[in-house]
Amino acid sequence: MQRRAMLAAGGAVVGLSTAGYRAARADDPVDVSLVLAVDVSRSIDEDEARLQREGYRAALSDPRIVAAIRGGMIGAIGLAYVEWAGIEYQQLVIPWTRIGTQRDADAWAAILAEAPRVSLRRTSISGGIEFARRVLEEAPWEATRRVIDVSGDGVNNSGPSVEEARDRAVAEGITINGLPILNDRPPFGAGPALEPYFRERVIGGFGAFVIPAEDFDAFGQAVRRKLLREIAGGGDAMARRG
Repeated sequence: MQRRAMLAAGGAVVGLSTAGYRAARADDPVDVSLVLAVDVSRSIDEDEARLQREGYRAALSDPRIVAAIRGGMIGAIGLAYVEWAGIEYQQLVIPWTRIGTQRDADAWAAILAEAPRVSLRRTSISGGIEFARRVLEEAPWEATRRVIDVSGDGVNNSGPSVEEARDRAVAEGITINGLPILNDRPPFGAGPALEPYFRERVIGGFGAFVIPAEDFDAFGQAVRRKLLREIAGGGDAMARRG
């Protein structure tokens, strides 16, 4: 019960204050439970953070994404939005929301626009994955698939090894996909080396794949491509692990 309260606290106030918000119900099944786990470390400045959030908002409310959601066996997905930085910081910004219509998607995008943002030191992909795994444990519905979508512009430099967190999630049947942002702005971004890092150390599970964004300006299009594949359940056979 204490853990459930901790996971719910981060996004509940923002989510419930927005008209059109659809609270999660245990009797509403979904095709996939998807956690968007988003890097908010200080390598991401205010302009980049805005582009990152706008990318998620525009992608989720895109009618093509909504059509893909409605085309599933059940016609709905469960979505939770998490932000993470160093090992000491993970936050559930928007709690579990069932997305099955354009109205649902537009309401979710409006919630994200209102949510406050923080920026903290260090990059703990492992902490983000571990927190997202616990969020998935608290999903209020049955889902045919469970997915963690990790986006970020740096390598793990805080907390346990990312492989350890990945393997624990994969052992529970969770798929982890990656969206590395190839930000080569010194002194922060890892640049092109980040894509193979995500392929080898971050992603895992059946059908896991990586879709890189060349920079923050290209982030929105990369998010759309990634969501379409996750909603459809597709993956890259060459990227599979576990």
